[in-house]
Order: sequence, then C-alpha cells, then structure tokens
Amino acid sequence: MTSNAENGFRPVTGVTRGLPATDGAGVSLTRLIGQPGLEMLDPFLLLDAFGSDRPDDYIAGFPAHPHRGFETVTYMLAGRMRHKDSAGHEGVIEPGGVQWMSAARGIVHSEMPEQTDGRLAGFQLWINLPAAHKMDPPAYQEFSPDEIPVESRSDGTVIRVIAGRTDRGTEGVVEQPLTDPLYWDVGLPAQTAFTTALPTGHNGFIHVFEGSLEVPAAAGGSLTLAAGQLGVLGAGNGIFLQAGAAGARFLLAAARPIGEPVFRGGPFVMNSREEILQAMDDYRNGRLG
Repeated sequence: MTSNAENGFRPVTGVTRGLPATDGAGVSLTRLIGQPGLEMLDPFLLLDAFGSDRPDDYIAGFPAHPHRGFETVTYMLAGRMRHKDSAGHEGVIEPGGVQWMSAARGIVHSEMPEQTDGRLAGFQLWINLPAAHKMDPPAYQEFSPDEIPVESRSDGTVIRVIAGRTDRGTEGVVEQPLTDPLYWDVGLPAQTAFTTALPTGHNGFIHVFEGSLEVPAAAGGSLTLAAGQLGVLGAGNGIFLQAGAAGARFLLAAARPIGEPVFRGGPFVMNSREEILQAMDDYRNGRLG
C-alpha cells in the first residue's frame, strides 16, 4: 500500500491509544478523544469506548447529570442502556441502536444499564454545536437496531450507516446539517480492501475495535492500526484501507469543523468562560433547559 497523495486518499496523520478512565458513578471506560493525546478533533470533543462482562465495571451507570452546548451520541454494541431525562423522555438503547441527543441549551439525564450481568459495550461520542445553536431547544434522534440501514457488499463488507451517505447510496438515519456528520460501523473480512469518498473539508477519524487495518501513512508507505487505536485522518477526498489477517471492525467518523473557541466546564461546552459560569449557575438554580 502507498500513501497515494496524488489520488486524494487521506493518510493517517496521528495514532492515539485510549487511556483508562472512569465516568458517571464509576463506570470503567477507555477515553480516545478528550485526553492529553488527542484533546479534540473539531467538532469531535470526546470519544469513550466502554466494554466489560464484569458488572462491577458498569453497573453503577451514569446517574442524573447535566449537559449544555453540544450533542451526545450513544451507540450500543452489547447490552442495554436505559436513559431518562428532565424533559420526560425515556427509553432503552439496545445492541445496534443509537441515540443522538442534542443537549443544546440544556438537559439533565441519566443513563443506566438495563441489566445486572452479561456484557455491556458501546461508544459515546460528543460533537460540538456552533455558537448560534448552543441555546436551541434540546432534541433527540433515536433509532432501534432494525432502523439502522445496513449495506452488505459482495466481498463480505458490512456497513451500519448511522449518519452520512455511502458511495453506493445508502443513507444514514441521522440528519444534522450543522456539522453534516458521517458515522459508520464498518466490518471487513480478512485482507479485504475498503475505499470510500469523504467530504474534503471534514475532519475525520478511524477507531479500530476488532482486528486490524493497514492504512496510508502521512510520511508515505503504510502503518497498521490495531484494535484499541484511533487514527486521525489527514487531508484528502477519500480513504483506502485494508483489513488484516483477522479482518477488522471499526468506526469511521467525519464532520464539518466549526472553527470557534471551545471552553469546557465538565458537562458544559461553550464559547467563553463566562458562558460556562452561566451554565453552572443555571444548573445550580434549576434553570438549565
């Protein structure tokens, strides 16, 4: 494999391995974005992977907590997560299901495992909102596993298309014109190549969670992304990847960068320190939302 800059394929410009972390009431997880090795990739603010068959790692869940100024995307691989919020919205995210929540001006919600044993696994991705829309009303896009379009190709490639559109015309269920996101769960058989176009102005990443991928390297040639690693995509209009001997399964995500100042205050992401302080005061005084 070559880096093939002349044909527009994006190289991987940086590789990050997640760091162990805890969140909520002590849930064990791996933080891939939102840690010292990769603080953010505009508009992506955070990516957490959680996966364990030990209930002690997840059973405490994520009790009621606030958000303002961004979106949270919860995608389940195994197990079930019940969510409930201050606006009266409640439901269960099942394996293969997704919840795309725009917290916007504010929401208080909880996410608790709907099980006491077995495996719980999935991802939570945070995506920033532009300043002009941070104080919009909260909104949800929530889909069961059967509602997620699946593209199955003759070479054994399987793409679960949550957001965005494949080269073959499969449309994701999530629509968000503010950042025009693409979010896919891609499975490749052993040694299978995968090529797709990506919008040239979007930032993007690949996170391998099963098997391995050979990808173009920024310095030329190629490098291997192993399970647990995240590769940041450089400039270009598409990607060319090849699965390793055990195949590969990975998240592919891309979105239009916002290019605005980012100030974080725990569960709040705004454009200034003053807005963070206001969010904290609103939460303390029951005005969030």
